[in-house]
Amino acid sequence: MSPGLSDFLEEAQLAARSLIDYGDGLINPTVRLGVTGLSRAGKTVFITALVHALLRGGRFPVFEALSSGRIASGRLEPQPDDTVARFDYENHLRALTDERRWPASTVDISELRLVIDYQRRNGSARSLTLDIADYPGEWLLDLPLLDKSYEQWSAESLALSREGPRLRLAGDWHAHLATLSPTGKSDEQAALTAAKLFTAYLKACRDERYAMSLLPPGRFLLPGSVAGSPALTFAPLDVPVDGAAPSGSLWAMMQRRYDSYVAALVRPFFRDHFARLDRQIVLVDALAALNAGPDALHDLQAALTSIHDCFRVGRRSFFSSLFRPRIDRILFAATKADHLHHLNHDRLEAIVAYMVKQATERSESSGAAIDVVALAAVRATREARVRRGREELPSIIGTPVAGESAGGTTFDGNTEAVTFPGDLPDDPASLFMPDSTFKGLSSTGLDNADYRFLRFRPPLLERNQNGDLTLPHIRLDRALQFLIGDKLE
Repeated sequence: MSPGLSDFLEEAQLAARSLIDYGDGLINPTVRLGVTGLSRAGKTVFITALVHALLRGGRFPVFEALSSGRIASGRLEPQPDDTVARFDYENHLRALTDERRWPASTVDISELRLVIDYQRRNGSARSLTLDIADYPGEWLLDLPLLDKSYEQWSAESLALSREGPRLRLAGDWHAHLATLSPTGKSDEQAALTAAKLFTAYLKACRDERYAMSLLPPGRFLLPGSVAGSPALTFAPLDVPVDGAAPSGSLWAMMQRRYDSYVAALVRPFFRDHFARLDRQIVLVDALAALNAGPDALHDLQAALTSIHDCFRVGRRSFFSSLFRPRIDRILFAATKADHLHHLNHDRLEAIVAYMVKQATERSESSGAAIDVVALAAVRATREARVRRGREELPSIIGTPVAGESAGGTTFDGNTEAVTFPGDLPDDPASLFMPDSTFKGLSSTGLDNADYRFLRFRPPLLERNQNGDLTLPHIRLDRALQFLIGDKLE
């Protein structure tokens, strides 16, 4: 079957399923919410806190349906897809509340179904089904590969690896690459070594000292259930973009495995999960990029643009369902707002808004609703003002994770600390200017860094008057209002 015919049939299948989903939604209102973000952005914590809020309640003044009492109850039900892992809400909540540790990061796709019983504004009773899909943002960065040849991907990956701190981190891989003859005979051991060194380069880029974000193929970092698969044993080669691989060559072997990766892993993810989403939240750890320096910040901006461009956005309607499914709301959430004093929250929000500004303008013109928020799904700190000489610094207090260090002190995981992380600039564009004085930890070391954001343990929690534990948050209610508030009218 030709690629053109295959693509046409797949689009027709997606449109047919979208139309069926749209019709079902008129009878049984359902929102399919995608939750994604790059590694350590806080996806697991966000979903756990969201579900806890809808099951147990809490203080959510901006989330109108909950604050007004119109939500009667929430309950978990079996998820719709029997072939996808269930999001382990109960154990993640236990980690946060009983063990005071952050739950394990997302490494594969998982789902959870939550049914919300509520009263409409006109007084009638109704239920909304919320299907939550949790998936690694690294996989999302693979979707552009659907429209790229192996040769195009190789050229882009090599060009990127020769920029900024990546060049130093790619040394071993580049050295091995120089020994390979793409047109020579296929060599399994050469391919395995190239894939191993290329993967090591990607992992080094992701280290918190560099905090690079644009690192496809995503399964090389988060393989999930396909760890060790031959589909992950390829790497870029220095070949012409418009060239043709000789039969039986190393180039042909790498090309075949790349095509298998796209066909067996990327395309099914798009077809079976991503293309069915109605709403999307993208969690962004901008603080990690600020810690690492300007290269990391620019790289994050490029990754967010790439992520946004993967979405099919626009107003969802009967007619749009006839052609292709669409996402009608996207929220970009700058996480870990509790690592800053509230005076800097608007500035953090403005930095992420600046990063996605051009991309989101295109979405808004298509009828999609886009928003940016600075939040902490679970707040780990409280605020204070600390006097230093004649100055009063807006600071935060929390329990740093064991092993974190600042000011010559290494924390044991049980002792609270007061820290002043620094003030973000009023003008986010200043961080991206060629003559910016912004440096970051990766180039300056701790003492001369612009910002220093420690990692904190989850907070000690108290039970409310009903005996339930409440999870403190920052603007989780605003996120909920944007993502599903209109569906609870």
